[in-house]
Amino acid sequence: MQSALYVGLSAQVALEKRLQTIANNVANVNTAAFRTDVVKFETVLSRAGANPVAFSSPGDNIISREAGTVTQTGNPLDVAVAGQGWLAFAGPNGTVYTRDGRLQIAPNGDLQTVTGFPVVDSGGAQITLDPNGGPISIARNGAITQDRAEVGTIGLFTIPADANLERYGNSGVVPDRAATAVTDFTRDGFRQSYVEGSGANPMLELTRLISASRAFDGTNSMVEGTESSLQDAIRTLGEPAK
Repeated sequence: MQSALYVGLSAQVALEKRLQTIANNVANVNTAAFRTDVVKFETVLSRAGANPVAFSSPGDNIISREAGTVTQTGNPLDVAVAGQGWLAFAGPNGTVYTRDGRLQIAPNGDLQTVTGFPVVDSGGAQITLDPNGGPISIARNGAITQDRAEVGTIGLFTIPADANLERYGNSGVVPDRAATAVTDFTRDGFRQSYVEGSGANPMLELTRLISASRAFDGTNSMVEGTESSLQDAIRTLGEPAK
């Protein structure tokens, strides 16, 4: 009886985390290049009694790498990444990687992200353009041409598939393993005047939210039923013998 109560409570803790994750995904369905959070659960076995009892762990958040839909914008400073590559910018505490290619030119000519961080090339150096230098062309390999002269190259990087990602802001990630610069642009590259949308599918996330909510309600009923049975047993066993 006690085991059922603990199993139900552990399931509620896991489901609460799942609900919070889904809610965050839903809140970012319109965030450019947002990567959804998924929760990885593990089963924990307890062998204190005669029979092992399975508990649900709280779960670990994992950032999905599934890309969002690419939309044409007509803005020459917008770039979308084809393939599995990432742009990079200089964050406050080091390099941050993102798929949000909504770029802008600062008054001093620095190429920046939409949030104002300097975009870097494959060597980690900042890129400077001429704010009055005329139309900008960005090639598949990230080479920037202005007034028929190449003035810089946007770096494109690959993050190891087994790297763990830590979220930075809404669309940035910091991996725990070093990223490497892309040198072969056959599969990976840039598309000028396009932007990648959010990886969160609103209908799918709402469906998951409803499913998780119902599961939470079900475990709540189980916990209440187990608690009620335990109280009944205490009252029955506690009655004085006649």
